[in-house]
Formats: sequence, C-alpha cells, structure tokens
Amino acid sequence: MLSLKDIKKDYVVGDSTVSALKGVSIDFRENEFVSILGPSGCGKTTLLNIIGGLDRYTSGDLNINGKSTKDFKDCDWDSYRNHSIGFVFQSYNLIPHQTVLSNVELALTLSGVSKSERRERAVKALEQVGLGDQLHKKPNQMSGGQMQRVAIARALVNEPDILLADEPTGALDTETSVQIMELLKSISKDKLIIMVTHNPELAMKYSSRIIKLLDGKVIDDSDPLDKNVVEPIKKPEKEPTKADKKAAKKERKKLKTSMSFLTALSLSRNNLMTKKARTLLTSFAGSIGIIGIALILSISNGVQLYIDQVQSDTLSSYPLQITKTTASIGEIMNTMAKNHEDSANHDKDKVYSQNAMGEMINTLMEETKVNNLEKFKKYLDDNSDLKDLTSDVQYTYATTLNVFTESDSGVMQVNPSTLLEDMGYMSSTQMEAMSMSGSMGGMMGMGTDVWSEMIDNEELIDKQYDVIAGRLPEKYNEVVLVVDKNNEINDYVLYSLGLLDPSSLNGIVRRAMAGEDISVDSKQHVYTYDELLDLKFKVVPTPDFYKKKDGVWEDMTGDESYMKKAVANGTEVSVVGILRPDEDASSASISGAIGYRHDLMTYLIDEVDNSEIVKEQIANPDIDVFTGLKFKTDENAADTDSSSETVSDSTADTESKADKTADSSDTDKKAGLVAGDSSMEIPEGMTEEQYKALMEQSGASDTGELADMGMNAMGSMDMSAIQGGDMSSLTETQKKYIASLSDEQMELMKQMLKEQSDTNADQLANSGKYSTSNYDNNMKTLGYSVVEDPDSINIYPVDFASKEKIIDIIDDYNDSVGEEDKIEYTDYVGLMMSSITSIINAISYVLIAFVAISLVVSSIMIGIITYISVLERTKEIGILRSIGASKRDISRVFNAETVIVGFVAGALGIMISYLLTIPINMIIAHLTDVPIRASIPVSAAVILIAISVCLTLIAGLFPSRVAAKKDPVIALRTE
Repeated sequence: MLSLKDIKKDYVVGDSTVSALKGVSIDFRENEFVSILGPSGCGKTTLLNIIGGLDRYTSGDLNINGKSTKDFKDCDWDSYRNHSIGFVFQSYNLIPHQTVLSNVELALTLSGVSKSERRERAVKALEQVGLGDQLHKKPNQMSGGQMQRVAIARALVNEPDILLADEPTGALDTETSVQIMELLKSISKDKLIIMVTHNPELAMKYSSRIIKLLDGKVIDDSDPLDKNVVEPIKKPEKEPTKADKKAAKKERKKLKTSMSFLTALSLSRNNLMTKKARTLLTSFAGSIGIIGIALILSISNGVQLYIDQVQSDTLSSYPLQITKTTASIGEIMNTMAKNHEDSANHDKDKVYSQNAMGEMINTLMEETKVNNLEKFKKYLDDNSDLKDLTSDVQYTYATTLNVFTESDSGVMQVNPSTLLEDMGYMSSTQMEAMSMSGSMGGMMGMGTDVWSEMIDNEELIDKQYDVIAGRLPEKYNEVVLVVDKNNEINDYVLYSLGLLDPSSLNGIVRRAMAGEDISVDSKQHVYTYDELLDLKFKVVPTPDFYKKKDGVWEDMTGDESYMKKAVANGTEVSVVGILRPDEDASSASISGAIGYRHDLMTYLIDEVDNSEIVKEQIANPDIDVFTGLKFKTDENAADTDSSSETVSDSTADTESKADKTADSSDTDKKAGLVAGDSSMEIPEGMTEEQYKALMEQSGASDTGELADMGMNAMGSMDMSAIQGGDMSSLTETQKKYIASLSDEQMELMKQMLKEQSDTNADQLANSGKYSTSNYDNNMKTLGYSVVEDPDSINIYPVDFASKEKIIDIIDDYNDSVGEEDKIEYTDYVGLMMSSITSIINAISYVLIAFVAISLVVSSIMIGIITYISVLERTKEIGILRSIGASKRDISRVFNAETVIVGFVAGALGIMISYLLTIPINMIIAHLTDVPIRASIPVSAAVILIAISVCLTLIAGLFPSRVAAKKDPVIALRTE
C-alpha cells in the first residue's frame, strides 16, 4: 500500500546543507497502528510530512499502492492529501473563526461533495468521536481533548486510507491522552495509522508496530513487512495505451480538489467578522474614492437630467423640419462664402464691386428644391426605429384653419389672425409671407397666429404643462387654452380671440405714425376658469367661403350676411382645458395660446376634399372655377404669345403717349382724387356716388389749395407704401397729408390702386382670354390637401443623440433614392450649435480623474491590509493545504476577502453618497433657481460598486499570490 524507498531529505540553510532523512526505506501494511519514536531532531515530523505530501523528498521514491510519486504534480499531491491522508496535529490546528461542524466539513468541500451529503458525513464523524452535541461551538469554546477529537473527526470525514498523527497527545493530560489513544486504536482496525510521539509507554501500549529513528535513519523496526521474504523482481510495466492514459486522466480529474468561490467567501467572511472594527474602517477608507466619484456623478446626472429635459423641451419647439419647397441654409451660406473667396482674386490697387445680390439670388435658386414628401412620409411610417427616437412626427398641410367667433355684432375671424393687418402694422402681403415662414417666425418669437397644433405626445405634454382647469382634449373638436407661468394671457391673444374688442385697434399704427394721440386699453382684465372653459369657436372650411353664381364660384367673404350663415353652419370647437407651463419646463411644445389636436386638421382636410367646389375643380382641371376661363397651358401658349405681342405694342404706344403727359395728367388726377376738384373726370373704377362722397369728405374750403397740397405730397410718393401700410418711407408732408384723409378715403384709395393694378396685370397677361391663375394655385386657395402628401414634416427628436440617429435615417433614405427624391431639411437646433452636454461630460471626466486617484490610493491600502491578513492567517493556510487545498484555492480565499472588502467599501460609499445628496440638493436649491436635483443613477451605483470590487481584487492579487506560495510545513508551525 505505502512504501518508502531510500527516502532522503536535505535542507539548504545558507551555504550549508542539512540532511534530515538519510535513506529511509519502510513498507506499511494497509491497516496497522505504527508509532515512530526518536529524540527531537531525528526526522520524525519530516518523515510524517513527506508521507502526508506536505513536504517533498530530495531523492528516493514514495510508492502509493504500487505507484511512484516521482512525477506527481502539485494537483496530484493536493488530491492525495484530500482523498488518502488525514492529519491529526499536536496543536489541533482548527480554524478559530469556523464552527466545529464547518471545520469538519471543510475537507469535504474540496472534494466537491454536495451540501446535504457534506453535512451528513460531518455530523456522523463528530458523533463517532463523541461530539454529536457540540456541532455549532467555536474551537475556543472547547477543551483541549474536545478540540483534538474535532481534529480526528476532520481527519476521518473524508474516509482516508492513512491517518497521520503528530504528537496527538502532546498537549493533553494523561486521562484525555488515554481516551485519544483508545480512539486511534479502534480506528486502526480499518486504516493505517502512523503516529509520531515522544511517549514510548503509549507507543508500547497501543501500537502494533514501533519504528525508531535516530539522526535521520531507521535503527529499529519491531514488525517490518515481509522481512524474511525476498521481494521478487518485477516485470517491466507495459507502455500504457491511449485508452489507459485517457482513463487515468479522467480519474485524476475526478479526484482533483477544488474549493468553490462560495466556500472561499464563507471562510473570508467569517474571518472578517472576527475583526469587525478593522474591516469597517478599511471599508470606509476604501469608500472615500467611491463617495467622491458618486457625488460627482450625482451632480453630473442631475445636470444631465436637466439638460435632457431642456433638450426634450427645446426639441419639442424646434424640430427637424422638412418642407415641400426648401433651401439648405447651411449650403447657401457655404456656397456664398466660397463664391466670395473665389471672387477676391484681383489686385488691391482699385476698388471693385462685389456681386453679393446676384450671388445671393443665384445661390438661392440653385439651392432651393422641391421635396417629395409623399414618398418620404411612407418611408417614415414604415420605419420601426423612429418611434423610440421621437416624441412625435407631425405632418402639416396647406389647408387653412379658419376659425371664427360669433357675437351679437357679427362674426370675427380668429385664425388666421388679421389683427396686425387691421392695426396697420403689416400688409396682407407681409402677413402671408410671415405665414409661409411660420416655423421660422415661431422660432424667433414672431408668430402671428394664436392657434397651433399640439404635439401628439401626451406624456411630453404632461411633463411640460400642468392642467390647472378642465382636462386635455380627447376629440377633434376640443382644444386647450395655454396661459403663462403667472396665469396670464398676452393681450394680443385676448384681442385675437375676441375677448377684447379688436376694432378699437383698427388703424392705430398708421394714426400713431401720423402723430395722432391714441390710447390703448391698459387695464388688467380678470377671467375665471369657468368663463374661459365656456369659450366656443367655429371652424369653417375655406370652400364654404364661395358661392356659385352664373356658373362660377364667387368669393363671399365680403358679404356679412353670407358669412354669418357660413360661420353658423361651421364645426363648433370648445375649450375643455387650461394649461400652464410646468415650473421646471425650459420650453414648450405648444407655440400658440390655443392648442388643437392633429385630428382637427385631418377632419378639416376631409371636409375640404368633399366640398362641391373642390370636386368641381378636380373634375375640370383645365377650367378656373372662379372665372370660368381656361388655364393657360403649353397648347395655347402660342395664342397667348400672339396676344401678348399685341398688348405689348399697345402698351408701348400707350407708354409713349404717357411719357409726354406724365408731369400733368397723372398728377392732376391724383390731386383731383383727394381734393375734390369738380373739373376732374371720375376716375375709372369709382362710382359717381363714391366720387361725390369723397369730394364732400375732403372738408377743404379751398379745393385749389387742397389740390396743390395733394399734388405736392403725392407727386413723388411710393404708391406701394399706401397699399402696404408702411409709412416709414414717406416725408413729413406726405405723412401730414395722409393723416388728413379719413379712413373711408384711405380704403377707397387702396381699392382703386388695387383694382387698377389687377386690371393692368390681367391685360398684360392674356387680354382676358385665359385665367391668370392655374390649377395648383386654385387648389391651394381652396385649402385642398392629401393626407399622404403633407406640406411639411416636423420631426421631434427625444434628445440630441436621437436627433443624430434621425439624421442618419434621413441620410440612409437619401442614399437609397434618386437625386430628384433626395430630402433637404432644416435643423434649427443644429444651427444653434449646442454642445452643453459635451462640456458637462468633459468637466465630469476631469473631476472623476482627480477623485480616482484617491480610489487607487485606497485600493493600495486595502492591498496592504490584505497582506497583513495573509500574515495573520498563515497557520490557516497550512491547515487548508494539509487537507488538500491547492495553491489556487489559497489564492481564492484571499481574493474572496478582497472582494468582500471591496463590496462593503463600494456599498458603504454609495449609501453615504445617497445621504449626502440630500443636503447638496438643499444647497443647490438655495443658491440657484435652476431645477437641478443631484441623484445617483442605479446603473452608476452598481458600476461603482463593481469598480470598487475590481480595484480591491486587483490590489489583493499580490498578497494572494504570496499566500499561495507559502510552504505548508512552515505555515503549520506559525503561531
């Protein structure tokens, strides 16, 4: 079974070599009680350690069951100790922070035995040595004899073939020594027991065989194995086949010992619990760096959350906008800049003109294109990724939302608002231009309409607004009124909605510029929520403004009775809620004072599309339904050109005559118009009654004097100024003259100028043969739209990162289509060049880098503490190695300890940081009005704890390697 062949063991001490064993050869039976006697220093314990695999022989061979150990590796020795050897030491060598049961179970954990079987076998071994009722005691709660019994139970629990006892009774009294020896003798019936002792009496009484050593040599053996039989010469062993090698390898793998990480954690946890104060202080020191980083991240996260909210709010106001007709502002600027650089290729000895206006017009024409939004809308609708990247995708249409209010005095148009035009601030042409650039106007805070479509994202609206009365709209004919953060409504909105009388502002700008004293209602008006929630409006489709007469459709907006009826038949829209911007919202998605749902527009589109006039125009695409004339086409272009030549000849002849009388006839007519000169013939387009009324309203006693003043004032006047309402270009005399006219005279003058202008345009265009409009313009005038073909698309990204992904989606679309279908878009937020997030991240990274230094320092400190723990647990290392733990298992034990310390440090740092965010938020709230709330993200907390564990684990690698390399024999001698 066990055979020692010429075993020698030498120790190198400095420059000298000490021989502990000098050619020891012993054969042992499978079950006998062998005592090895000899004086101190004779090599007894060294021999025992070599037999137990704790120490290595210098030469010779140790055969186990006929197998040589010369080629044994560390893992083979570990397996041998765990499965074949049981140690009983003089000083018991129990792990003090483990219970009795855990000490006995420990050897089984290395064997891979299941928990239930492990517990059962450990309890049975303790009952065998008479300690079945002491399972949960700690070693320091037991007597010496009891501890030695625990050691014997631990040695027996793995059912080893050999039990090695080193002075098992050396620390016990006589009575207890006898009990232990009786126990060992009973065990020797089934096992080989090799005991080293200094007590010859006990050896003689209980041993079946006594071997005496002296100076490293066997000097006596009382019962050697087969001493009179010559050992036969063994035949050389066969070379093992591949199958034999595979089976042997499988068997070794099965017997391989390994400590689970959970067992290592349990050992380290119990050890750390015996040093609670030191563990807590070490963990706190390690947590300082974590606290610093966590606080920086909490503030950074608070700022980032605020920025995200600002981004969300901002992007809800400034979307990626794609219109049917668009021009890339960035491309225009780049092209103009490049052209300017190219044009500056000349000497500087003279002054040269710069073709800025021409370049601007050319560039604008080159960069302006028509987007195919119908195809692009289908692409967006089919894109599944877009939903997660956007708050909403809003489709707008050319259909005009005509909103009116009814009162006893008549009807008033609420949307599109005409308030500024009525005030004389803007002309209808300027109002139309602003309407066409409504998005940009809204961006600059210059929108004129108070009605705007709400974003179709109730969650975002809930974040941006508080519902202070009523509720959010749920149907197409329900709207909300938006007040500001102070519960106030701009008086412009009140006038536009008819809550204040807008007629009091008519012509007020013109009168103010003329120097008149004017007064505006500056009283603060108060409205209850119920009054505002009681507001009703009427939505009228544009086709309802027209009535068919004599086969053509006539605009009836000037017929008051007709408009009253049309408005009365319109769709009623009710205010169902009042919204106020949330205090923490930095921007708002509803640009107007009245917010309506998208389905109101789709409803209106259906109404327009199903109207009689629109159906008639679609059925007759060549005929203008407003005039009954044909549209000009390529087929009749030749006829038109011929007419144009006739008109041109006539016009040229007229211009020749007009040149001769320009200084007299035109001026006289103008003067007569405003002065009431009876000698002047009635101007074309004016009735006799109107002319007489104008004469009477002049109020001049001397018509000649007034005529002179009118001629002097109007002789050089820009007549477009009168039409546009822009008085800034007029002289003081002209302004004085205009101010002397009544409102009726001004309106009449504008009407005459407009009619004359329209007449001239019609004559010059086609002499009345063809319509001056075209099919597309008529459909646009009627508000005709197709839901699948929007007029513009507004894409509202969730944040800046999503915006970049959306741009990538647009770029992917552009790459997949032809040049004619490529999309040009306007990125207002991109034009604003926001880089706040990058700055905040950069600052956070710099601060974290500084604080990380303390984290590294604390990790090094934990490494030092772990090294101290290695020194403190040296004996435990020897015990673990004696029961079969490998070097890797020892490393795992101390790595587990650093993991525990790192986890406690990280968790402690996070908890302290969470507590510190409370006063930090109070300080921020006290010092600033910015709604920043410092908070540690859960993911960041987990990552920081993981970082703490990783750093302490790295810091503990060196101490754990030191522990693994310790000599188990020396470790067991450490006190």
